[in-house]
This record gives sequence, structure tokens and C-alpha cells, in this order.
Amino acid sequence: MKILLIGDIVGRPGRAIVERQLVGLREELGLDFVVANCENAAAGAGITPAIADDLFRAGVDVLTSGNHVWKLREAHDLLKRDHRVLRPANYPDSAPGQGTVVVEAISGQKVGVLNVMGRVFMEPLDCPFRAAERAAARLRAETPIIIVDMHAEATSEKVAMGWFLDGQVSCVFGTHTHIPTADERLLPKGTAFISDVGMTGPYDSVIGRRVDQILERFLSGVPQRSEVAEGNVQLRGLLVDVDEATGKARTVERLTRTLNEPVPAAGD
Repeated sequence: MKILLIGDIVGRPGRAIVERQLVGLREELGLDFVVANCENAAAGAGITPAIADDLFRAGVDVLTSGNHVWKLREAHDLLKRDHRVLRPANYPDSAPGQGTVVVEAISGQKVGVLNVMGRVFMEPLDCPFRAAERAAARLRAETPIIIVDMHAEATSEKVAMGWFLDGQVSCVFGTHTHIPTADERLLPKGTAFISDVGMTGPYDSVIGRRVDQILERFLSGVPQRSEVAEGNVQLRGLLVDVDEATGKARTVERLTRTLNEPVPAAGD
């Protein structure tokens, strides 16, 4: 089974490359399942029901998120009504939505997806390791194929999660920092891992935002507007081939695609 994991979709440019290229990628690569992080999809922070629908129509099967998922109030109802849109599982049970889901791939094979968020330099949530351990055990009762989005700031915490879940899940992929890492690997017990798959959006930017505005903020120390940038739009993903019977990853590789046309960031 071939699964594509897409990093943080940033604003209109990030959505545009997914909407314009994912159908072709599914055919070109023979993809069975696609997971994408959507927490920055609406103007760089948040998600709306309309944007989620557009991404599902483009070919995404499950949307994961993180700390920015709460940015827009309308996302709360989305999380309640569409279980294909996840929030981190280690938020309190009273938070809208859920942190896991099982969805059938086009082949009919069930795929479990788990979203957790780190605590280092982030909100003081429940332990992501124990939350992931409990959730993965529940998902394994339904399917051996389990994908984990570890949304975290600290590389060390992401790497630790990979080792902690090695052999229990098919893949742990990191999101949140928007900077792609080059440490994709198969861990000893069969779990694919990468510290951060990188963002899907404009790379002529500072992690997706306009360079001039971010530089002014650093140079002056004064808060500035930080709008989504526009140039050099790239899709960053992780392609994982998983054994359907065992849930163990067979191969893992980074994927990059470029959108060779400008996409205005305004109008989200």
C-alpha cells in the first residue's frame, strides 16, 4: 500500500498546489491513501469547512492538524461533524472533535490515522507518548496500518516519539516547524519516520510568511502583520510503502513537487 503524507498546507498557495497536482500524483505514484496537515490552510492559520471540502475533493483522505486548528471558530463545528478532520488526541476529551480515525482506502483496506501534539515549547497538554500508546492500541484492533502525525516544535520530542512507537505503527511523520528534514528512515521494528516533512506552500518566505514583514518584526522587535507569501510554491510530502498484512513500512522517501505558476495569497 502506497501512502502519501503531506506537510502543513499554508494558505491559498499551499491549497492550490494540492488541488492542482494531487489527482495526477495519485495516478503517477499509484497512491492508495493520502494524509495532509491542514492547520495552516486558511490564510496561514486555521481551517474552514469549505477549505476542508476542497482538499477532500482534491484527493486527501484524512486531514490532521495542531495548535492552530482552533484559530477560526467555524472549525469547531467542522471537527464535531467530520471525523476525517482530526485535532491532536492529547487535548482534553472536552475539546471538539477527536484525535483518531479509521478510513477505508480505495482498495478497501482500513487505515488508522492518529494525531498528537508535543509539549516542548508548546501547550501543556496530556502526555503525547501515553496518549499515542493508548490510541495506537485501539487502532490496532481494527487495522495494522497506522499513520501518526506528531505535531511538535522540538526535534528531540519527534525523534523520541518515533522510537517509542517503533513496531506499533506504520509511520510517524513530524509537522509544525515547516522546515523539511533529511532524516527519513525505517526504524528497526518497521516504522517509517521523519522529523518534519516540511510545509506545502510558498518557499520564498519565512516558513510561509512574507519575508519583508518577518524581517521587520525581527529587526524592530515590534509585532507586525505576517501575511502568507506567494513565490516558489512547493508540495512537500513523504511517500511510504506499507505491507498491508503486517502494517510494517517497506520503503520511505521524501517527495517534492513545484507549482510552475504564481498563486496570489490574498483572498483566503
